[in-house]
Amino acid sequence: MASKITSFLIVALKGIGMGAANVVPGVSGGTIAFLTGIYERLINSIKAFDLTAFKLLFTGKFKAFWAKIDGTFLFALLIGIVISIFSLAKLMVYLLDKFPIPVWSFFFGLIVASIVFIFKDIKGLKWTDFIAMLFGIAFGAFICIVSPTETTNALWFIFLCGAIAICTMILPGISGSFILLLLGKYYFIMEAVHTFDIVTLVIFALGAVIGLIAFSHFLSWLLKKCYNGTLLFLAGLMIGSLLKVWPWQREALSGVSEVSRPVWPAAFAGDPQIAQAVIWFAVGALLVFVLEYLAGAMTKKSQSLPAQK
Repeated sequence: MASKITSFLIVALKGIGMGAANVVPGVSGGTIAFLTGIYERLINSIKAFDLTAFKLLFTGKFKAFWAKIDGTFLFALLIGIVISIFSLAKLMVYLLDKFPIPVWSFFFGLIVASIVFIFKDIKGLKWTDFIAMLFGIAFGAFICIVSPTETTNALWFIFLCGAIAICTMILPGISGSFILLLLGKYYFIMEAVHTFDIVTLVIFALGAVIGLIAFSHFLSWLLKKCYNGTLLFLAGLMIGSLLKVWPWQREALSGVSEVSRPVWPAAFAGDPQIAQAVIWFAVGALLVFVLEYLAGAMTKKSQSLPAQK
């Protein structure tokens, strides 16, 4: 019983990490899922919402339905994400406003270290697999340099934004919040969260649920058919996203909108805070290594349990 509670709390903590990442434009909740070793389990759990699952639900076979969708895992993760979004949204905005370079350096370290571990876990690489990575880098970089735009506040568009943003939230390297920024709805949705605008949040959530279920099937299929290529594409997305997470940015005019462009510390308008950036980069990278070590230790322990019986 104690181990189940501990496992539930650990998954909830990972959900808190995903929620915190998802409120930051440029950081992906999918990256956090990758870092914490729950990415494939998350995709498979979401993919389990199929016709069979809904048949079990509507015929009253709740226990079978719960087991099929890995309900305890999803519930714990969702609790963490919701708690994080509603409690940390204002904190993350405050930290990014007051301490942008240390915060972005921390995220930069997280992502760089996670990319290292993705390559470490891929076996049997072929040169053709790296084509997928190059596409991922190009796509991730393109997403990061596209200018935000102004869009309608109509409910149909809010629904569409939810469906699109949630798909990117489970892709490492592409931030759902940044996609909302590109769609012109980041601050609109953040304000809805702060003011608890029920109508907007419900419509957005409906779009997110439908988009997530549909996209997870496609992503799961890709992982089964082309595992190495898919992982390298995702790694490429993360590499491309480093343009957005780079701690030193300069505002530039693109069309009618101001966008951030990465610059070298020497060209940064203000104190580049090199020492703080290095320290927080190291903290972010070290955190990934610690999480990876703990995940490996827990895996070895769980594998050794049957032998001890």
